[in-house]
Amino acid sequence: MTSLLVTGGTGRLGRPAVNAFRAAGHQVRVLSRRAGPDRVVADLTTGEGLAAAVDGADLVVHLATSVRGKDAQQTRNLLGALAGVRHLVVMSIAGIDRIPLGYYRGKLEVERLVEDSGVPYTIQRATQFHDLVDEVFAAQRYLPVVFAPRMMMQPIAVEDVATRLTELVGAPPLKGRAPDIGGPERLSVPELAHIWKRAKGTRRPIVPVRLGGKVFRAFANGEAMVDGPAYGRITFAEHLG
Repeated sequence: MTSLLVTGGTGRLGRPAVNAFRAAGHQVRVLSRRAGPDRVVADLTTGEGLAAAVDGADLVVHLATSVRGKDAQQTRNLLGALAGVRHLVVMSIAGIDRIPLGYYRGKLEVERLVEDSGVPYTIQRATQFHDLVDEVFAAQRYLPVVFAPRMMMQPIAVEDVATRLTELVGAPPLKGRAPDIGGPERLSVPELAHIWKRAKGTRRPIVPVRLGGKVFRAFANGEAMVDGPAYGRITFAEHLG
């Protein structure tokens, strides 16, 4: 049995990942700013409590992320507390080196920090989650139509990503990136919107739109998708179902 500490263990990916780790027989603690069962209290942003939280962990799975541009600072603080940890598994995003998005630049910096840290590590990139695609459409609920950018995506279920992370924590550190993983379908956003429309029973029309700029051009060119056979098994329709 391996002792795991999981950052971001209460998040969208963290919850199914923690369940998968426990089902595989690992002892799991979740790093959180709030106390609770099987949690250790620490703050990634300030670094307070991190050394004590990491103490006794064989592996650390870093799933925490910040939309406020704090990913790099949080990762620096975590790396400073990892003396003695034999494997750090880090979650990242497919295409971040090809899509000029500010949030993605922060993720690239996290990867660089981990690579230069001297800590044995594995980085796993995955495509966007089904949940994110669902939320993009749901956010338009007060509009008379559903706008769908003309770009390609290969979304993946968080349950499939959790399965992959469970494989990684049971293996030696790669000291590099694992092969990127994506979902079982490569679809345009308008195609995904029609799947969403059927699942939700809405009658609002889908309106494909072409967006300008380097970010959307990169998505349209398929830069957010992965090469090779798909890893994920759960389709977007199955996720919504």
